[in-house]
Amino acid sequence: MGALDGLRVLDLSRLAPGPYCSMLLADMGADVLRVDNAVGGPVRSGDMLSRNKRSIALNLKTAGGQNILHELARSADVFLEGNRPGVCARLGCDYPTLAALNERLVYCSLTGYGQTGPMSQAAGHDVNYIALAGVLSQIGNGSDPPLPPLNLVADFGGGGLMAAFGILCAIFERERSGRGQYIDAAMIDGAASLMAVHFAQKGARSTPGIGLLGGGAAFYRCYECKCGGYVSVGAIEPQFFAALCEGTGVDVVDQQMDTERWPEHIEAFRRAFLTRTRDEWAEVFSELDACVSPVLDLDEAPRHAHNAERGTFPVGPDGEIHIAPAPRLERTPGTLRRREPRMGEHTGEVLAELGYGAGEILELEQNGAVLKA
Repeated sequence: MGALDGLRVLDLSRLAPGPYCSMLLADMGADVLRVDNAVGGPVRSGDMLSRNKRSIALNLKTAGGQNILHELARSADVFLEGNRPGVCARLGCDYPTLAALNERLVYCSLTGYGQTGPMSQAAGHDVNYIALAGVLSQIGNGSDPPLPPLNLVADFGGGGLMAAFGILCAIFERERSGRGQYIDAAMIDGAASLMAVHFAQKGARSTPGIGLLGGGAAFYRCYECKCGGYVSVGAIEPQFFAALCEGTGVDVVDQQMDTERWPEHIEAFRRAFLTRTRDEWAEVFSELDACVSPVLDLDEAPRHAHNAERGTFPVGPDGEIHIAPAPRLERTPGTLRRREPRMGEHTGEVLAELGYGAGEILELEQNGAVLKA
């Protein structure tokens, strides 16, 4: 039994942040029903974000499709959507409409810029949100243009993860009040929240090419090795820096925080790391506590001894490598129970749960209100 067993989630979201949010809930046992568009393609495909979910395909531009969604909302705990403000109102599934049917419903709108403000209707992607949140200016080497950190910061960290946190906060509060509430989860807000420490320090540690964590320090950066691979170095504390110097033979132990000599230190470590391969350095530092790790690619990471022992990359129900549910709860851990559903795969099953007969389901199909896989 998962920690969220019994939690019923309707997921109308499309792009990565929403499906990631509902994947986190589903991994922990929630019954997540992915609401696909009966006249379009599936919400997600082949990216593991739909694991542990069921799929119903509705045409929300029909009265029949909207009625089914309203019936589902009456008994749901959570409704998740990621449309621009106003879209759900046109589809008959905005918060006032659904809250009138179910006052315990927690309704989360996950968008880039939020529900208010002059950019609430603007298009955007992760790189735009982190640019306006001050994050992107701090990522890079200080010489070249800022480097987007994939779409991890706004989409997944500041978006999906923050939305899941907000949803569970609202569910917890509902135990006291008996009422659900509306959640305005904006990726730009979440990305800014992740920068709390660096904002407080006014970029002292994050400024690209200069800050301690921004690549300016010789002891917090990556180095190329003889084979063309890389190692990551995070030897911030003095004892770790001493071990780094011991392992590489670069004798600058007493000069660690002499910022004027950092460029000189970087060059010395750069030359040292070029004398051995990545895996040779991994062997050297396996005996030294220096915060030095090989930079692994996506094929190598699942095979690393630590990841393998912990089962960080298990094989899912679809036979493919997945990422293990996180974090790991002792009594009620997350599990991989279902493969990614085909669009509308559970339409008939869900309608039957609502009390629809075979003839009624067939009529809904013929009217274009639903689609069965």
